[in-house]
Amino acid sequence: MPRRIKVAAAQVGAVHRTTPRGDVLARLIKLVEQAAEQGVKLAVFPETTFTTFFPRYYIPDETELSTYFELETSSTGPITRGTNVKAFFDRARELGVDVQIGYGEDTGEGRYNTAVYVSGKTGEVLNKYRKVHLPGTTEPFDLDPTTTNQLEKRYFLPGNLGFNAFRAVSLKAEAGGSSPIVGQLICNDRRWAEGWRCYGLQGVEIMCCGYNTTAYAPKLWGGDQSITREKAYEEAMFHHKLVVQAHAYTNSMFCITSARSGVDDDLHPLIPGSMIVDPEGHIVAESTTEGDELVVAEIDLDECLQGKERTFNLGKHRRVEMYGRLVQEGGVSPPPEP
Repeated sequence: MPRRIKVAAAQVGAVHRTTPRGDVLARLIKLVEQAAEQGVKLAVFPETTFTTFFPRYYIPDETELSTYFELETSSTGPITRGTNVKAFFDRARELGVDVQIGYGEDTGEGRYNTAVYVSGKTGEVLNKYRKVHLPGTTEPFDLDPTTTNQLEKRYFLPGNLGFNAFRAVSLKAEAGGSSPIVGQLICNDRRWAEGWRCYGLQGVEIMCCGYNTTAYAPKLWGGDQSITREKAYEEAMFHHKLVVQAHAYTNSMFCITSARSGVDDDLHPLIPGSMIVDPEGHIVAESTTEGDELVVAEIDLDECLQGKERTFNLGKHRRVEMYGRLVQEGGVSPPPEP
């Protein structure tokens, strides 16, 4: 049977530090409604979608900082019941659209950069992923309010749930009776080959990845002030597409990437680049603006088979006895000088 599913990357434009939560939620619900109108069964939203990307700011006030997180404990229940966001998940379920969306998770014992995949049929959380590769620093580069900081190491703990694939059972009928195998990454994770390969070894067919990627932050890049904004934007887009296309190809999977884009607070530019990439590494659909935009494509999961069974048949061609260094070394260990 055909394994065709219509999917979408739900790109979200500028969200300022003072943008009301209700305004953001209304925009996200509108994107879900647009997806349903076009027959989309899975919509992937960006990293920390419900708020601005707050790790760029130094926020010493715990009262303010806490507003960027969703409290998710045994007493509050899953994110789908959260007071600030419940309307979004309720609407997705009413429309029968699976969603993956990122947010700041507060467990009461620790905070994480998290994404969940939620069934459009039942409203159940099918999987949760916490960002593993946290970039940036613990301390701000400086306290200049115009500086784009990267303080994920200050605000989040490294993800501790691993790279675990799951079956999107909610899409079983649409996928010809065989539930798609799905993986999740968040932003910087897409630059690291290890996570992709972990998912490739589980037969993942659809990778979901939301991100916030700065288009200009010289202090993040070692203080190089010589790079122009135009060149920085070009390089950020190049590297974003490079890693997604390459890893989708080498692991024989589709990838849906969704950006938080635009210029936040008239200071912090983020690249767009929301796209759907096929298992041969080709971009089959991509965003054309820096604002709210739905990027839609119908994908055929059987297109994964060529790579999985031939070019990158992992069971047939891998030489695991040669790869010990990958887990034995935590950093670079050059050979000794003769």
